[in-house]
Order: sequence, then C-alpha cells, then structure tokens
Amino acid sequence: MKRDEIYMEIEGMFGLVPSFLKTIPDGTLELEWALMKKVQFEDGAIPMKYRELIGVGISAATKCRYCSLFHTEMARLAGATEAEIEEAVHYAKSTAGWSAYLNGMQVDYDQFKAEILKACEFVRAKGEAKAA
Repeated sequence: MKRDEIYMEIEGMFGLVPSFLKTIPDGTLELEWALMKKVQFEDGAIPMKYRELIGVGISAATKCRYCSLFHTEMARLAGATEAEIEEAVHYAKSTAGWSAYLNGMQVDYDQFKAEILKACEFVRAKGEAKAA
C-alpha cells in the first residue's frame, strides 16, 4: 500500500491523519499501521473496553502522558466509566507500589511463588466446597 492509500484509510477511521503517524517512514508505515489496527482496534480475546483499561493502567505506571491520554479516551469510546478508569489507575498504582517494595526488599522469589500458589489453591478449594 502506498502512503496516500494508508492515509485515506486512517482518515476514514479517525477523520484525520494524526501527525504522529505522519512521522513514520515510508518503509515501515504500512507495517506499523497494520500492527496498530490489529492490536489497538480489532476484536480479540479481551474485549476492547478492558484492553483499553489495561492500557490506562500501564500508561499510568509508565508515566507516559501520550499513552495516558490515548488509552483514557479510547476506554471512554469503548464505554468505560470514570469509576472504571479511576479503578484501573488505582490498580496500577497498587501494583507498581508492591513491585517496588518486593523488588527493593529482595523478597525470596521461590518462597513468594510457593506462598501465592498455596493461597490460590486454598481459595479454589474453599470455592469448590462452597459450590458443592
């Protein structure tokens, strides 16, 4: 596909060709656009709203204002509420905080893994007993 054909497709999707897409070289534009469509906009195993909420959380944790704006607005387009967006950010904050703590304290990974798996096994068994 030629650049002008790709631009027409992008404009048909967004009503404009965002300037950041215009910076992509000719040799990779078609590949980048195809990848962006596949990953960002096509249906997948995870519904679009939840994928975008994941993106909101990741962009909050990586502190990327471009990604934060993009994923927040895409999440809203996909039907996410303000409460869901706030929860995704709060979850990212919690996860990043625990990651910093566990890594900083150099908690033994094998012990951590064994305890998490044991706790999950306990919760599953508890749920199965309740269902029976």
